[in-house]
Amino acid sequence: MVNIRCGNLQFNNIEAIIFDKDGTLEDSNNFLRELSIRRARLLDAQIPGIGDPLLMAFGLQNNQLDPTGLMAVGSRQENLIAAAAYIAETGRSWFEALEMAENAFREVDKYLKKDRTTSPLFAGSLDVLKTLSEAGLKLGILSAAPTYDVEHFVQEHNLSDYIQLMIGGDQGLSKPDPQLLIKACQTLITSPDKTLMIGDSQGDILMAKQAKVAGSIGICWANQIAPHLEQADIIITQIDQIQPC
Repeated sequence: MVNIRCGNLQFNNIEAIIFDKDGTLEDSNNFLRELSIRRARLLDAQIPGIGDPLLMAFGLQNNQLDPTGLMAVGSRQENLIAAAAYIAETGRSWFEALEMAENAFREVDKYLKKDRTTSPLFAGSLDVLKTLSEAGLKLGILSAAPTYDVEHFVQEHNLSDYIQLMIGGDQGLSKPDPQLLIKACQTLITSPDKTLMIGDSQGDILMAKQAKVAGSIGICWANQIAPHLEQADIIITQIDQIQPC
């Protein structure tokens, strides 16, 4: 077991650290903003007037992505259901609305791809993951994104030597359900009270608290003001503030 120093706090006897992906390890803000815009535009072309309400539903305001909004913290399925609900309000049947939303999402996926350019690793993430892994910690990723997206992220950034667990939001549970985090701990053969959770959303922190993990660390890159993370044990602005000691 390893002691972890983070700012003025020390977490003792830690076996595992579980990270969120988008906004925590992966700088995907610009990608998610563009994804919101393209989905809304495509549906607006079919149903004029629906674009702006959809952007608000996705959490895009004044061309800025709300870190607490649906696109930032919700799964693909949750975004799909929200889009379908707005379409259904125009008089379409629910099944027609779902089909239109799914077709739009799939069409956008053809042209907007996540890669090292559109969604790079946050600076310092690779070095921290390597350091923590070499210290003997079990590392995992728990994301609202689909599991295949998590796996692609690990492969794209050559993290397979460090990441032992990859779970997405398509496994039957979703954040902030604590059972999702408990399941991750069981897969890593450890317990919540020996595990740290690191994330950039309120859902990450709430899930960690309810699962009774050893500690919850909120990360808000380069931004000291993060009221949505106030329930975390500590809020950091750079990932290299997490170090074994």
